[in-house]
Amino acid sequence: MTDFEAICLAMQNFTALRLSDTPDELWLTEHSPVYSLGLNRKNVRLPIRDDITLISTDRGGKITYHGPGQVIIYLLLDLKRAHLTIRKLVSVLENTVIALLAEHGIEASAKSDAPGVYVQGAKIASLGLRIKKNCCYHGLSLNVNMDLTPFEAIDPCGYAGLKVTQMKDLGLNTNVQAIAELLAKKLILNLANGHTHD
Repeated sequence: MTDFEAICLAMQNFTALRLSDTPDELWLTEHSPVYSLGLNRKNVRLPIRDDITLISTDRGGKITYHGPGQVIIYLLLDLKRAHLTIRKLVSVLENTVIALLAEHGIEASAKSDAPGVYVQGAKIASLGLRIKKNCCYHGLSLNVNMDLTPFEAIDPCGYAGLKVTQMKDLGLNTNVQAIAELLAKKLILNLANGHTHD
């Protein structure tokens, strides 16, 4: 379990100090309960509960919740070196989660107008990225086995009434650590396979 603010600061520092030959990194974690507010703050409804800290961050997107039982993968990538556009990276992230869920018998999909992964209209994975000097940080969260009630106090990702789901509620008894490692392995493979063409 890691502190959200500390990790954000570490990602900013890593990105600010990286050189052209700095290896890319993937960070796997779970956060203590926190609301995270992205740069797109227009018309964002703030949480209607005050027992969970709200932290402003420099990623894209609006507001979301992070907590125990949610797999977080932060991607610290040199996009130019990897020949990745933002759109392509978003697609790789979404498709990796969709493939992982398919292996567990869950049919999921992406939406062109609202990044993330959805199961029957309910959001199961969120994306939020930040690009600086052709390098990205922040990343992806996948709801595995968590308390979803904090999402009820916000409009998840800025969408009023958006339902949120998780792997456990879809009939999977899941080990968060095992899912995290599986997702990371798949992601590394898909990034490696996808980065040779634009």
